Formats: sequence, C-alpha cells, structure tokens
Amino acid sequence: MVLRSVPHLLAGSLCTGIAAANAVRSPALAVAALAVAAALSSALVEGFRRIALLALALALAGWWWGSARLDALDVSALEHEVGRTGRALAVVTGPARRSQYEVRVPAYVNRFGLKRLHEPVLLKLPPGRAPPQGAELEVIAKVDLPRGPEDGFDERAMLRRRGVHVVLRASSWRTVGKRGGAAGIADRLRGRLARTIAPGLEGDQRAVVAGVVLGEDESLSEELRRDFRASGLYHLLAVSGQNVALLAGGVILLAWVTGLSRWVGEIGALAAIAAYVVAVGWQPSVVRAGVAGVLTSLAWLVARPRDRWYFLLLGAAVLLAWNPYSLLEPGFQLSFTAVAAIFVAVPSVERALEGYPVPALLRGVLAVSVACGLATAPIVLFHFGSVPVYAVLSNALAAPAVGPLLGLALVTSAIEPVSASAAHGLAWIN
Repeated sequence: MVLRSVPHLLAGSLCTGIAAANAVRSPALAVAALAVAAALSSALVEGFRRIALLALALALAGWWWGSARLDALDVSALEHEVGRTGRALAVVTGPARRSQYEVRVPAYVNRFGLKRLHEPVLLKLPPGRAPPQGAELEVIAKVDLPRGPEDGFDERAMLRRRGVHVVLRASSWRTVGKRGGAAGIADRLRGRLARTIAPGLEGDQRAVVAGVVLGEDESLSEELRRDFRASGLYHLLAVSGQNVALLAGGVILLAWVTGLSRWVGEIGALAAIAAYVVAVGWQPSVVRAGVAGVLTSLAWLVARPRDRWYFLLLGAAVLLAWNPYSLLEPGFQLSFTAVAAIFVAVPSVERALEGYPVPALLRGVLAVSVACGLATAPIVLFHFGSVPVYAVLSNALAAPAVGPLLGLALVTSAIEPVSASAAHGLAWIN
C-alpha cells in the first residue's frame, strides 16, 4: 500500500513545497542546499526513510522554486513609470473584452519610450474595434496602477496574482505586425478554431459555442453571462477534461475507422491534445486536463498503469511551478476541487441513488452534479458571495447537451476547409 502511494506522496510533496511559498518565502541558498542534502542522503538509506528523504527534498526544492518564481513575478519595471505617458510597443496575448467605455486586452509590453522590457500588462483601449490575439500594437498610453478594492472586487490583487502590476491606458493605437515563433503558431491555431467552429452563427449562439470549445466568455452578452452565473453553469465556459477526453477519443476512433493502428491513434491524440492546449491557452482547467490526457496516452504507449490521482497532482505541479499564485485563483481552486470530488464522492452518491427509480445514465449525471456542487459551494461562496441554488438541477439538465455541442463544433472545424456548406449545416444543428 505504501509503495503504491509513493508517486502520490512525491508529487504531493512538490506541490506542497511550491504552494508554501505563498505563505513564507524561502531563504534561497539555505533551502536549496538542504534540498540537495536530503536528495543525496536518500541514496544512503533504504525503505521508508529513503521515501521520506526524497519527499523532503522535493518539498524543499518546491519551496525554493516557488519563492524564486514569486520574486520574479513581483518585479515590475513599469511601476517606476506610473503617471507617465509615452509611446509603447505591445503584443496582444489573449482575447479582448469589450464594454461600453473601453476595450480591455491582456498584453506584453516590449518597449516603453526608450526602455526595452518584457512585462505583462492590462491594456485599456478606446471603445470600438479590438485587436486580434497576437497583434503587435504601437500605442500612445499612460501608465496607471490597477484599481484597488471597490464594490467587492480588487482588480489590483487579481492582476498581481497574474504578474501584472500596471495598466496602460491608450489614447490611440495601430497594428504594426504579428508575433512569430511558437506563440505565433498558437495564435494562428486559436484564430482558425475561432473562425471555423460555428460558421454562420452570430451573437450569443456563436458566443456559447466559443465558450464551451475555447473557454472564452468575452463575446457573451452581459445578460447571458449573468444567467450562466445564476444557474451555476458558468463552469461550462471553461475548457475541462471532457473537452480533452472527447478530442483524444475522437482521434483514436478516427484511427480505428480508417484501419490505422492504436499506436498511430494514441500518437495522433497526443498531437491533438498539445495543439488544443496551445490554441486554448494557459487556463487551470486546460492545463490540468491536457497533462492528464497526455499522460494517459503515454501510459498506454509504454504499457504503464494509469493513475488519475497522480495525473491530477502532476497537473497541479505544472501550474504551480509556472505561477505559484495560481493556488489563490478561483479557477484553480474550483477546477481541482471539482475533479477531486468526482474521484472521491461520485461512487458513493451513485450507490445512494441506486434505490430510487433513476435511469443509470441520469444517475451518473446527478452524482457528478451533486458531488461537484457540494464540494465547490464553499469556494464559490467565499469568492463570489453567493451560491447558485439551481446548480445541481441545471447541471444535470445541461450535461447531456455539452458533449454533443463540443463534438459537433470540433467536427465542424475539421470539415470546414473541405466543405463549407456541410460545416454551416452542422453549425446550424449545434
């Protein structure tokens, strides 16, 4: 039993160490030396003591790394420019969110005045058209601090957790190019998906498909956004494990139908998952699902057992290693809590429903809805001040529609280059 739990213990120790940096920053050299000493000492002992020393080494290494990452994320060259107005060169790194008064765009600033840098910012543009993801902009902008606590929302704290310390308020802007490299490939992948998942659809219909497939809610009307929140269905607008599982399963099924080997199917699934994660972007649910999907295919390819808890912990480790502040984000907390609830509570809820006249398929849907709803309710209440009272029922009713909606959208995107009319027909059905 202990041996079977070793991978979980080691992955959990690494996650714990990185997360601890949010509470206390480590004295770098001392902790790094202790981590190396514990790792070397583990080679001199056997059994449980070796496991304990390895776990300690990973926890200390995680604490050191988490502290170093937080120190790097807390540095801002543009904070010294607050109040100044100048010419800046910025690259759009995500979809824009429009409002009546402005367009909010995540971006990296590569130059401000004569200063060269590479710092994430929130770019606020005049209302109207929005630049596409990946566009290089030249802007005339004033450097401001984000808003502090106001009406229960602290923009400054939220942006700081993402490494953003300033807001650039642009009075004018123009597109001067597009970013290249791996990021440029990601931009093109996302742009193609966005164009082809719902051809012919407009307004909220297109926005819902884009939300389920790409995890973006920027195009939803404010009224529909409120309805999603009130019904407890807002999580459907975040890419989940279901998206990745359906994509991988579809590729493997396609390989089987065309007579290709399972090896080809699994390798194709790996490529599809990687492309999808790159296109959708760095969101907690995306990375968690992507890591789990990749490890599942790799486990089959090397004939190793699949361990969902281990995959979940590795997904958390990847996210925390990149940004330890992720632990404090509602998206991270809700995503991992919901999946853990599915692992732990769903079997018990399904057994409890066996004595009632509930069809087997609906029993599974209700079990997932109840388990996730109860487990995430305290987090929702803490961050948003209320809990949707219809969450369990609405999720049970919506669940049967999500899979077909996602599947049709991906098939639509795949066949759109071959037959635009067939793609329009599938989009209409969707």
